Amino acid sequence: MKLVRFGAAGSEKPGLLDSSGKIRDLSGVIKDITPAELTPAGLQKLAGVKASDLPVVSGTPRLGVPYTGIGKIVAIGLNYKDHAAEVGAKIPEEPVIFMKATSSISGPNDPVMLPKGSEKTDWEVELSIVIGTKAQYVDKAKAFDYVAGYTICNDVSERHYQIERGGQWTKGKSCDTFAPIGPWLVTRDEIPDPQKLKLFTEVNGERMQDGTTANQIFGVDHVIHYCSQFFTLLPGDLIITGTPAGVGLGKKPQPRFLKPGDVMKLGVEGLGEQSQTIKAWGK
Repeated sequence: MKLVRFGAAGSEKPGLLDSSGKIRDLSGVIKDITPAELTPAGLQKLAGVKASDLPVVSGTPRLGVPYTGIGKIVAIGLNYKDHAAEVGAKIPEEPVIFMKATSSISGPNDPVMLPKGSEKTDWEVELSIVIGTKAQYVDKAKAFDYVAGYTICNDVSERHYQIERGGQWTKGKSCDTFAPIGPWLVTRDEIPDPQKLKLFTEVNGERMQDGTTANQIFGVDHVIHYCSQFFTLLPGDLIITGTPAGVGLGKKPQPRFLKPGDVMKLGVEGLGEQSQTIKAWGK
């Protein structure tokens, strides 16, 4: 299944994408797509719904984050060999974990706002794991049992805040609108091998990132296993799994960063595409 939420911000309705790419209205079946719908029981109920029995949503409505109730965003840094190389970082021996504030969440095609004082805002396309089952001390061999599905997150990053302002990375990653998520939540059964997905980013039509999840240092199963050793993962939690080479920070001969009017387009194979226009704060 491909689950979506559509409508004005704060008033989204639940839906699903049918085989022809049309949005079908699920609001007669469920009130919203919440962590309860992402559990095995919740997904089993939705799998029994015939898309053809649901009303077609007309037009091209705004898409919101494909589910609500994200308790935490867990981010994995430096998780692609090519990305670590381009920024001159050592390959990590264990996953690098940081948190991204949930107040940064926005719809997949909503504008991204440059924060006040921004100097070096950057793009990062990321395969993202949606947790469907409470996970504690997970055996790596059983890690996929805890996955509800996958989506896309643009881990927008202000590098000046992240790298040059001291402390940890969170403040460079958590500005408002810095986590566009969606367009869809694709259930696990439709992505049999998350380590074989192409992913890309374009800025103003120029291809910047053109990678594959095969280059991840730590795969999806290891990331779930590893995170669960340190904190409980709950249904609805989102793990964003790192970005491939091609970020603005790594551009040669000099870095390239976002400015008002720039348009980002990014996608992950099987998970759709998203696009954001950059705007100055308050504009």
